[in-house]
Amino acid sequence: MSKKGYVTCRLDPENPPPLTESQKRELEALAAMKDEDIDTSDIPELSEDFFRNGQIGRFYRPVKQQLTLRVDADVVDWFKRHAPDGKGYQTRINLALREYVQAQEKKAG
Repeated sequence: MSKKGYVTCRLDPENPPPLTESQKRELEALAAMKDEDIDTSDIPELSEDFFRNGQIGRFYRPVKQQLTLRVDADVVDWFKRHAPDGKGYQTRINLALREYVQAQEKKAG
C-alpha cells in the first residue's frame, strides 16, 4: 500500500532488472577512467586518528534466526535483572554469546 505522493518499488536483489543501454555505457565509461581522473576534491583527507578510532562492524546487523533454546532459569533471571526495565535481555544474551564466539575464534587463530 502506498501513501499519497509516495511511489513504492520492490526490488529482488537476487533477480535485478537488466541494465539499460545507457546504464551499460555509463558503467563502461567509469571503468575506463584512470584513478587520477577521478575528482576527489569533495572528500576530506582521512587522518591516522580516523583509522585508530575506527570500529569494525559497528553498523553490521546480522540476520537473526528464531529458535527455542533452554537456558538455566538463574542465567535468564540475571540477564533480565541487569537489563533496563527487564527489556533487551535477549539482545544482551546474544551479545554475550557473540563475545564468546569471537574469543574462541581469536584463540583458534
